[in-house]
Amino acid sequence: MKTIDRRSAIKTLGLGALGAAGMSAAMPAHAQQAVNWRMQALWDGGTTPQKFEERFVKRVAELTDGKFKIELFSAGQLVPANQAFDAVRGGAFQMMKTFDGYEAGKIPGLAFTSTVPFGFPEPDQYEAWFYELGGLELAREAYAPAGLYYIAPTVYGPEPIHSKVPLKTIADLQGKKGRFVGLASTVMGALGVAVTPLPTSEVYSALDKGVIDLADRGDLTANLEAGLGEVAKYIVMPGPHQPTTATSYVANRAAYESLPAPYKAALAAAARETSAALRQHILVADGKALEAFKAQGVTVTAFDPAELAKTRAQVAEVWQKAAGNNANAGKILESQMAFLKRLGLLS
Repeated sequence: MKTIDRRSAIKTLGLGALGAAGMSAAMPAHAQQAVNWRMQALWDGGTTPQKFEERFVKRVAELTDGKFKIELFSAGQLVPANQAFDAVRGGAFQMMKTFDGYEAGKIPGLAFTSTVPFGFPEPDQYEAWFYELGGLELAREAYAPAGLYYIAPTVYGPEPIHSKVPLKTIADLQGKKGRFVGLASTVMGALGVAVTPLPTSEVYSALDKGVIDLADRGDLTANLEAGLGEVAKYIVMPGPHQPTTATSYVANRAAYESLPAPYKAALAAAARETSAALRQHILVADGKALEAFKAQGVTVTAFDPAELAKTRAQVAEVWQKAAGNNANAGKILESQMAFLKRLGLLS
């Protein structure tokens, strides 16, 4: 079998000659030290996104000749999901896959590095902000005071709104009871939704019992598997509350800084590869899930693009209030809004 060396592997990932040289020059393969990390993901074992995390840790090992190994754990295996932030910060384990919006109450800038309600309609636009317009550095600035290091995002497309009632226009949201989290809860509340921050595990029951009229829960495939087509016969896709999504690889800062340069490069390369792979998978899976929902008698609609554009301009004020006086959040939002204007999405 032909052996692919690290230089070839990095070129395959599209990092170019400079990235390949940086990895190989920093430390020869025979001299690299063995490093073992533990990482807890967001996902349950056996789910599609968890399988992509398995690909991520495998790829890191491949790019480091098996010297950098990350032991992967599913959600809650090491600590409850809501304790992962503090556990990684304290060094209980070295890395987590997280949704930044969960910590926006502590770090306001993270509201904008997870999703922007009514914001970027295409994942490539959101990913371009991270990689081409300084988003990575701003996310790292947000996490730094907590002793954490933001490695890279996994960026993919929209998540749906599941509803018990038809939603033909954004005005139809007014007076409805809905489940949303993070910045989406603030934005949807401003649009007249009575927001209830339920755990994901309670969404099915709440829709079934009429506790809520509509909900954000997860991606289409996950929601199909959870049976939401049984309790909510209407879907709005794309959901404007989460037109694009970013989850994040975040490490203990001291652990990250102690890594050899080739290992840091391997994390970055594997993260970006995983982002593209998962996004492409979801693009195909969403079509299959929508067909399955329709077979269950679910009606799928989308809001009018002109109405979405009008609402985007209105909720920009809500974004600014969410950023408040936090310097980092203000810089993130200013950068994102400038890009939205350049793309012709915001006047």
